[in-house]
Amino acid sequence: MYCPESSVILLSTTVLGNVLQPFYFKSGTMSKLSKFEIELPAAPKSSKLSLSERDIAMATIYGQLYVLYLRHHSRTSNSTGAEVVLYHLPREGSCKKTHILKLNRTGKFALNVVDNLVVVHHQDTETSVIFDIKLKAEFDGSTTIHQFVLPPRSIQPYQIPVAGPASVTSQSPVPCKLYSSSWIVFQPDIIISASEGYLWSLQVKLEPVVNLLLDKGKLMDFLLQRKECKMVILSVCSQMLSEPERGSLSVIATVFDKLNHEYKKYLEAEQSYTLVVEAGLSRSNPLLKRPVRTQAVIDQSDMYTHVLSVFTEKKEAPHKFTIAVLMEYIRSLNQFQIAVQVKYLYAKYITSFHEITWSFRPVLVMCLSPLQYYLLDCKKLVLRRTFDFFLHSQHYLYELVIKTLVQHNLFYMLHQFLQYHVLSDSKPLACLLLSLESIYPPAHQLSLDMLKRLSTANDEIVEVLLSKHQVLAALRFIRGIGGHDSISARKFLDAAKQAEDDMLFYTIFRFFEQRNQRLRGNPSFTPGEHCEEHVTFFKQVFGEQALMKPTTF
Repeated sequence: MYCPESSVILLSTTVLGNVLQPFYFKSGTMSKLSKFEIELPAAPKSSKLSLSERDIAMATIYGQLYVLYLRHHSRTSNSTGAEVVLYHLPREGSCKKTHILKLNRTGKFALNVVDNLVVVHHQDTETSVIFDIKLKAEFDGSTTIHQFVLPPRSIQPYQIPVAGPASVTSQSPVPCKLYSSSWIVFQPDIIISASEGYLWSLQVKLEPVVNLLLDKGKLMDFLLQRKECKMVILSVCSQMLSEPERGSLSVIATVFDKLNHEYKKYLEAEQSYTLVVEAGLSRSNPLLKRPVRTQAVIDQSDMYTHVLSVFTEKKEAPHKFTIAVLMEYIRSLNQFQIAVQVKYLYAKYITSFHEITWSFRPVLVMCLSPLQYYLLDCKKLVLRRTFDFFLHSQHYLYELVIKTLVQHNLFYMLHQFLQYHVLSDSKPLACLLLSLESIYPPAHQLSLDMLKRLSTANDEIVEVLLSKHQVLAALRFIRGIGGHDSISARKFLDAAKQAEDDMLFYTIFRFFEQRNQRLRGNPSFTPGEHCEEHVTFFKQVFGEQALMKPTTF
C-alpha cells in the first residue's frame, strides 16, 4: 500500500500479515522505517493470512501520518462492535497505537479522510459517521478512545443525468445508489461506483453541523479545525446572540475565548516570524515560512462587521445584555493580551458638514496629516465627501460600546468604564469622547484626562484647550512641559482672536513678543511665522506704540 502524500509504502510481512514494514522515499533514496505489529482482535486459529488490505488505510491527519486499521469483532453477545485503530507512524521512532474510534456496530465498512476528519461508511444502515481526533475524549493511559462527533447521517443523494438523444435526456435523472456493494474507496476522499461508472470526491458540509452539535463549546472546537469555517463560525456567533437561540453569557464567553485563543496563536506566530526576518536570521533558515492565516483566525474586524455591529443595530436584546456581550468580548481580548483596535468615527455626532468650527479643530488635528490640516485651516471649508469618509470609516469595539451607552443615556456607566480603565486609553477614543461633549459635558474633561494619562498626546491636549478658548490654560500647560519655545505663535494668536477678548489677545501677543526677544534679541515676528495679520490687528486695537521695542544691553 502506497501513500503518495507522504511518499510512504507499507508492506505486509509474516504469515498472518499483521507485521507491517514501512519505507519512506525522498529524492530518489529509500529509508526503512520502524517495523510494527497490528494487534488482531483475537488469537488466530490457523496460520493463514489474518489481515486484509481492505482493512488498512494510510492517511495524513493534522499533519501526521497514520495507519488506520478497521478491526472487526465477531457477532457475540459481549461484542462492542467494530472499531478503527489509528497507529501514528513518525519518520523517526517507533509506531504507536494512539487512537481508537468506536463504531458501536458491525457489518461492512469503508473509510475516507476529509478535512482531517475520519469518515466511516456503514453499508448495512447506509449511513456515515465522523470522528475528529483533535476533540477531547476518554484517555486510558496510552490510547485516546473517541465516539463519533455527530449522529449517523447518510451522504446527500445524487441524481445522475440521463445522457443521449433529446428524447432520452428529457427523462428524469436517475438517483444514484448510495452505499452500493460495488463502491470502491480510495484515500483520502475518493469514492468510485464501479457499477455506474462514476467517481466522486467526498466533502463535509459544515452548515448542518450547527444544528446537530448543540454544545457550543464543542461545536467551536470542531469548526475551528476545518478549512472553510469562517462564515459558519460567524453565523454561529450571530445565532447565539439572537432569539430564539440566545445563549447565556457563560456560553458566549466560552465561544469568545476559543476564537481569541486561535487569534492570539496567529498573532504570536506572525510576530515571531517578523522578529526573525528583521534580525536577518531567515537567510540561515530556508525552511522558515510566513505563518498561514487560516479561516480559523477570526479577528476583531470580522467580529465587528459580521456579528457585533449587526447585533447592536437589531436592538432586539435588552441594552444591558448588549453591553454585557460587548464587554465580554473586550474582556476576552484583554485576557489573551490582544490590543483592542480603535478607529475613527466622529462625524456621527456632528450636525454641520460645511464649516470647520473650533470645537471640531482638535478632532481634525488627530485625524488628518499636517498638509490636510493646513489646507483646511486656510479655507475653513470641507467637501461633503471628506466627511463621508469619517461617516463610513470602520470603527471598532470601544466606539461600539460608547455608542450603545450613549443611545440608552447610560452616561454614568460610561463614566465608570472610563474611570476604572475598562476602556483602554487611546487618542482616537479621547477624540470620540470630545465629540460627545454637546450631549454629555463631562466628556470634555474625561477626554483631557485620558490624553494626559497617555503622556504622548501633548499636542492634542493643547488643541482641545484651544478649542474651548482656554488659551491661557493651554499656554500654561505647554510651559509646564517645557515646550513653549517651539510652539506656533500663530496658533495661539488665532485662538486668542477667535475668543473676542482684547485683553486675552494682548496677553498672548505680549508673551510671544517676549519670547522672540529672549530667543532672537528682537520682539518682532519673522515672516516664516505668518503673524502679519495679528500684528496689524494689534496695532488697530492698541496702537503701534504698544508694540514692544527691542531691548539693547
